[in-house]
Amino acid sequence: MKTSECIQKSEQYLLHTYNRAPVVWERGEGVRLYDADGKEYLDFAAGIAVYALGYGNPAYREALKDQIDKIIHTSNLYYNVPQAEAAEKLVKASGMSKVFFTNSGTEAIEGAIKAARKYAYLRDGSTDHEIIAMRQSFHGRSLGALSVTGNDHYQEPFKPLIGGIRFADFNDLDSVKAQVTDKTCAIILETVQGEGGIFPGTREFLEGIRKLCDERDILMILDEIQCGMGRTGSMFAWQEYGVKPDIMTCAKALGCGIPVGAFVLNEKTAEHSLVPGDHGTTYGGNPLACRAVSTVFDLFESLEIVEHVRKITPYLEQKLEGLVQKYDCFSGRRGKGLMQGLMVEGRPVGEIVGNALKNGLVVISAENNVLRLVPPLIIAEKDVDEMAEKLEASL
Repeated sequence: MKTSECIQKSEQYLLHTYNRAPVVWERGEGVRLYDADGKEYLDFAAGIAVYALGYGNPAYREALKDQIDKIIHTSNLYYNVPQAEAAEKLVKASGMSKVFFTNSGTEAIEGAIKAARKYAYLRDGSTDHEIIAMRQSFHGRSLGALSVTGNDHYQEPFKPLIGGIRFADFNDLDSVKAQVTDKTCAIILETVQGEGGIFPGTREFLEGIRKLCDERDILMILDEIQCGMGRTGSMFAWQEYGVKPDIMTCAKALGCGIPVGAFVLNEKTAEHSLVPGDHGTTYGGNPLACRAVSTVFDLFESLEIVEHVRKITPYLEQKLEGLVQKYDCFSGRRGKGLMQGLMVEGRPVGEIVGNALKNGLVVISAENNVLRLVPPLIIAEKDVDEMAEKLEASL
């Protein structure tokens, strides 16, 4: 199908909820994408931080083909081997206790909210518990996830949302403490805010939240959907801070392209929250998705992905800092690992994103003025150099 025909059919039959760029992806290889016209692009977006292993990894591809030949779906009324293996690897990598597999990050957030409220309900029998979330956060687009997303733009058309949500300022511990009441059952936050503009949590803030939760028997929920799975230089971003959540959500690179998410609970929360009948999913944890998860963990280990991220990050940061120094339209850089943002001033960030695409570079934006770079975790120094050259040409 030609590019123009695909775009025409898509606009005719798909609900217009995305302002898509005029490109039709046909295939990927390594850190590169190719459109339907054969043009090559360097990918520094990775399908919004999903394709951590790059495109076309042979071991990943063959594992999925093998699983398709065996069985794809069974439902959660029965056991399946890929699910058991994936659960073991995720639990061991996180040091948590139990996992529930979902189809997406949004569903993982929904499950985390339910687990927190059930924990509090079992503790005191009340049904009016509150959750503290962060302004500028993003946790998904279902009604529950929107309720803890601190952005009026996303929320306004869909109110009323679920009740009992209070908002505090990210990286401001006093702001969080001011929202705590006897009804508070959980505090939810991203370890590194993604859509809100690439804001890493400070050590003081995350340690303070953990201490506050321990003192008040409040559950700490960390959203690692975008910043987890090696992206910041640790398997999960919170591990670098020395804090540990009661509930963690993950998705995106967890399946490296296959739709899958999860919420993971520590022992205390797992033993005192959800029981049979409280939560479920038809497709979540299916053999195909879990084979992808299991294979991703194997490849992360064999390819030393996390170690590679630590090694390549200083080079990427140095290159980005050079662009900030050279161009007035960049006012600064922030981020961790291969989750980086350049603050744009004096021109629309969308203009730079569009120009970059024309120059064969895929980048995306965050918030209103941040150029977001979340490439596959396998990038090399030569890819960073090429990115910088294409980005300069796009300015």
